[in-house]
Amino acid sequence: MLGTAAGPATRLLRRGLWALMLLLSVAIYGSHAPLLSLCKVDGAIPFSSTAVVVLVELTKLLVSLLLLLLAREQPLPAVSWRHVAPFALSALLYAANNNLVVHMQLFMDPSTFQVLSNLKILSTAVLYSLLLRRRLSSRQWLGLLLLLAAGVSYSCGGLWGPGSPSGTQLHITLQGLLLLSAYCLISGLSAVYTEAILKAQALPLSLQNLFLYFFGVLLNLLGYFWQGAEGGFLQGFSPWVLLVVLSQALNGLLMSVVMKHSSNITRLFVISCSILANALLSVALFSLQLTLLFFVAMACIGLAVHLYYGLP
Repeated sequence: MLGTAAGPATRLLRRGLWALMLLLSVAIYGSHAPLLSLCKVDGAIPFSSTAVVVLVELTKLLVSLLLLLLAREQPLPAVSWRHVAPFALSALLYAANNNLVVHMQLFMDPSTFQVLSNLKILSTAVLYSLLLRRRLSSRQWLGLLLLLAAGVSYSCGGLWGPGSPSGTQLHITLQGLLLLSAYCLISGLSAVYTEAILKAQALPLSLQNLFLYFFGVLLNLLGYFWQGAEGGFLQGFSPWVLLVVLSQALNGLLMSVVMKHSSNITRLFVISCSILANALLSVALFSLQLTLLFFVAMACIGLAVHLYYGLP
């Protein structure tokens, strides 16, 4: 009798924890840009972005190691370089994408990047379908296209500042278009490839994360020294920067759970839903105003969720 009662209760608890994890990730994604704004000094970022990435990867590495040590009641499976090596490529793809984000801004304005970078939703979905052989219905594809439309709508002017200019000069060069295409392709490939590795190996997630973040720390440290950043490693850091590091590390760990036990499509919906958290924080902290395009974006997201996850 207790066993039958415990079954539904356990399932309900797991669903509740899963929903709480997704909501937390939505909040972290949405708070990232406002937190970076709070880190600025005289309108400029006072710290090395590469140093922040290194600390994020290091934090995820240490947490993964701690979780692995706490779960030592069960013996670890035998591990060889065949298990470890694939994560080096995954870390390399992520590192390349992070550097592309910085470099491509030399060939386009930030607003153009913000709008066109939403194309990574489409590239991720296409690669997810092709590489993982996951057949999506026409209804689900329409839902994903609506996610893309939501991102573009919000990027085009979902928020408006009281002192914002009435018009923004947009520009992009041919080099910018090529780099943006590479960015969207690598973004989708890195996410889908990582999901494939996580699901293909019968290893604990904490151990897999340990491999991934070890290479992440190593590659980003090399990038930091390659750039030859001036000043100390922690120059310009503040409590707000430390909050960015901790929140991004937590979000990375949560997304690894999503990719291991769900899919990259769920991750895309989490990122899109973070528009709401971003807007609410921006209104509260910076007195920005919601525009019609924000409500268009929210309507697109709601319809996308219904089409992708709803009953036929």
